[in-house]
Amino acid sequence: MSSEAASIHWHGLHQIGTPWMDGVAFVTQCPIQPLQTFTYRFRASPSGTFWYHSHIGSQLSMGVVGAFIVHSQRDTPLPEHILMVQEWNHDSDANLIMAQMMFGGYQDREKIKPTKSIEGTSFSLFPFHSGLINGRGRFFNDDGTHTDTPLTTYSVTRGQTYRFRMIGSGSLYPFRVSIDDHPLTVIATDGLDVVPTVVDAIIINPGERYDFLITANNAPGRYWVRAQTLEVNVLYHIAEAVLDYTGAPWSGWEPASQGKVCTSQDRCRVLNCPFLHYPVNYFSDCIKITDLKSKVKYEVPGDDPNEEVKDIFLNFAFPGTTWTPGSVNGRAYRHPPVSSLTQPKEITGSCDSGFCGEDKICACPYTITLEHNMVYQMVLMNMGQGRGWAHPIHMHGHSYTVVKIGYPYYDPLTAQVGADSTDINCGGKTTNFCNAATWTNTSWRGNSVPGLTLNSPPRKDTIMVPSGGYVVIRIRADNPGVWLMHCHIELHSADGMALVLNESYSRHPAPP
Repeated sequence: MSSEAASIHWHGLHQIGTPWMDGVAFVTQCPIQPLQTFTYRFRASPSGTFWYHSHIGSQLSMGVVGAFIVHSQRDTPLPEHILMVQEWNHDSDANLIMAQMMFGGYQDREKIKPTKSIEGTSFSLFPFHSGLINGRGRFFNDDGTHTDTPLTTYSVTRGQTYRFRMIGSGSLYPFRVSIDDHPLTVIATDGLDVVPTVVDAIIINPGERYDFLITANNAPGRYWVRAQTLEVNVLYHIAEAVLDYTGAPWSGWEPASQGKVCTSQDRCRVLNCPFLHYPVNYFSDCIKITDLKSKVKYEVPGDDPNEEVKDIFLNFAFPGTTWTPGSVNGRAYRHPPVSSLTQPKEITGSCDSGFCGEDKICACPYTITLEHNMVYQMVLMNMGQGRGWAHPIHMHGHSYTVVKIGYPYYDPLTAQVGADSTDINCGGKTTNFCNAATWTNTSWRGNSVPGLTLNSPPRKDTIMVPSGGYVVIRIRADNPGVWLMHCHIELHSADGMALVLNESYSRHPAPP
């Protein structure tokens, strides 16, 4: 990249005491210019499954990604494998893909139409050419023939249990991941342990991680590892790898295994659906993130009834009329020309001008100030006029507690998404942009919101917000710094679906 700047974000590591090492260009550092060097120094904590990727422009989609595994010094580790899954487009570079999303993409002089998800939401224009697992995949033709290129192979020994560290390193699509004839025991999400939960498949979104165990107790042979997008009416939008039993008799390179057929008598259990339920003819049951329990006991922020909990409503959507940018509360994030953390007094521009507001769309360096040690309950929404795409929301600097997911109305048979959740009042005097949302029931606030899970709820740093619904998360503002919060669909973030959390400003450590 001799003509491009760069920066590297260490996804999921909180950078406690070292906020200038978070690697976000124009937020925590100036970008690294061509022919320059920058050394990242930070404490590798906590232990778990993390990853790194470029955090400037749209370079992530071009492959500037990698796993970053932090092992505990106390654990006796199982043998393990890394499974990084992503989509790939071999025609376009990142900047062209971004322009195509904004202005439209064409193939053979025909405008490319967005594909749809199972529940009826849309995917943005990142044409899927191949699915990759650990960088390897195949290009499929419409008739099912493919390039026959080698795939990632995981060697296992019969009778042994293995830990898979799965990383959603893609730019857009959620993948449903399974291994033929091997149930998955989920033991961690986003680097933090959960009570083991057995499922048939896991849906992973960009930015998420799931650790699961499999036991190699089947007949020695070769089994497909399958990752399929949630798109409908498409062919071969899959990523594949091979689970290979050591010493198995040779029966050809291609596995002969078959994926589980979900039936009314033998239903499939699927973790992390971006919707409440599958269509009835899928015979699949959704296990929600809030169904998981943290394996480690911890103090849930704001669990003390005497402690104040502040609600913040954030709508991640594409509102507007003639201009519909990716935005949060109608504010399309625009980076300042300097690093927010190290040069805060040089930032100009405000989101409180006459261009921003309840019924307006604007572009600005959207920032929310967090008071030190205050507990914040953030309601992440995807509602109003700008909904229609699901958004995996990633927070830098924290693992947040997931205390509730609110869903819209779904057709009970087809699972097609309908009206927004009625729990939220979108506000707006003349529009339904949902820029100034509140609880519909004015008595709801903090711990009084019904349906909160405060008994060992899971913690994550990336979570999918369903279209028409919301997710309630909590943090304690105890990590001074400037932290980006954004949709981890790269095209949406680059288009402005982001904001900055200016946390404990008076306690920011001085940069080196």
